[in-house]
Amino acid sequence: MARPVRELKGFERIHLKKGESKTVSFDIGPEQLTMFDKDLNPVVEPGSFIIMIGASSNDIRLRTLLTVKE
Repeated sequence: MARPVRELKGFERIHLKKGESKTVSFDIGPEQLTMFDKDLNPVVEPGSFIIMIGASSNDIRLRTLLTVKE
């Protein structure tokens, strides 16, 4: 089964004052990477996933690679 090019897996709206910073964390586990195969069974396929963090999908500020092994 084909996956979308991009999928939203976590979202948190935070408000920052000028010069302020906050730490925000998200757990990415099997439940966020699960998809359904052709028989509608849940599976996590091995492969590499680009994790992107930003203010919007058009304003990506951080990227890293997540690799799922068999």
